[in-house]
Amino acid sequence: MLSTYFADMHIHIGRDIYNQPVKITASKNLTIQAILEESSRNKGIHLIGVIDCQSPAVQQEITQLIETNKAMELEDGGIRFESVTLILGSEIEIYDEHCHGPIHVLCYLPTLAQMQAFSEWLCKRMKNITLSSQRYYGSGIELQRKVKELGGVFIPAHVFTPFKSLYGKGVYNTLKEVFDPRFIDGIELGLSSDSQMADQIQELHDFTYLSNSDSHSLSKIAREYQEISMKFPSFREFYLALHRLKGRQVTRNYGMNPRLGKYHTTVCSTCFNKVTSKSTTCPFCGDTKIIKGVVNRIDELKDIKNSYDSRKNRPPYVYQVPLEYLPKLGKKTYEKLLRNFGTEMNVIHHAPLEELKKVIPEQVASSIVEMRNGKQRIETGGGGRYGFIK
Repeated sequence: MLSTYFADMHIHIGRDIYNQPVKITASKNLTIQAILEESSRNKGIHLIGVIDCQSPAVQQEITQLIETNKAMELEDGGIRFESVTLILGSEIEIYDEHCHGPIHVLCYLPTLAQMQAFSEWLCKRMKNITLSSQRYYGSGIELQRKVKELGGVFIPAHVFTPFKSLYGKGVYNTLKEVFDPRFIDGIELGLSSDSQMADQIQELHDFTYLSNSDSHSLSKIAREYQEISMKFPSFREFYLALHRLKGRQVTRNYGMNPRLGKYHTTVCSTCFNKVTSKSTTCPFCGDTKIIKGVVNRIDELKDIKNSYDSRKNRPPYVYQVPLEYLPKLGKKTYEKLLRNFGTEMNVIHHAPLEELKKVIPEQVASSIVEMRNGKQRIETGGGGRYGFIK
């Protein structure tokens, strides 16, 4: 019997067990245990991918959780903690003589032992294994083969963002220039794009799309996520869902409207005025620092017009925003919602309007339902600045 589960497969670690930095730009409160507790108790997410698990100190903390019976390794891969399953991942930067990057990729492995073996292999090809998103010295295809040798999953990360992505920088127009398509298990879209935008590129049609948070703080976990039909949250079931085998599949992508993404449209990075995608100089301030938006980059890459209907061939891509984005929904209101409805997922997906109105002001309750139905009014983001809800 298959059920549906919520999954966010791109979460960073801020500090390790020794309070040393892992993802330098991430919150200090973002530890493995804090991520697991937040995902299970407050967010209501069933499957998470933590993508800094190549760090030996992170592996040590996971081992301690297992040894103290707070967590357990699953036979089908993954680490179970309370109501959430952790998939061990690593975000890696490819940038060398074979790949004019930088390009970020996500590598997931079934067991702690396989992740430890991966770390040993990376130590010879990476200067600092303890930090997140470090530069890897080797080809993309070599990395793919090692991940597959260890029984892992390989996914290019946030593929359209202007920096550190496959398509974003403009060096590559096809993934075949860097990777072997046979060893790609899915595509992560990133905050500034959605399924319909990505499906304008024919070579992506066969891949499952993931909408993940790329969380750098506890509050941003499940900023974007997906609903997956599986037997139980585990590595094996995740793999089957990516390849749409035995009825397993992503059934819905939940993400912010791409216009809320901080790289959606082309802007001047100095004055933040919107400019045309072909601009080389800002007509407002004269600066030449123009950051091309995702929507404009996809326009350059697209090779499909009317022959492929993303709405028929993909699961629905549902626009929504985290609760913290909603106007007038502050910390106290958020805490009141959790006390009454258990988890953020319950509030976002299940709590009826009338029940919400009993707990919080009617205007805020109505905004949650409007968000659920994708009816927000949006100011578009770009150039490193997020859009916002009007």
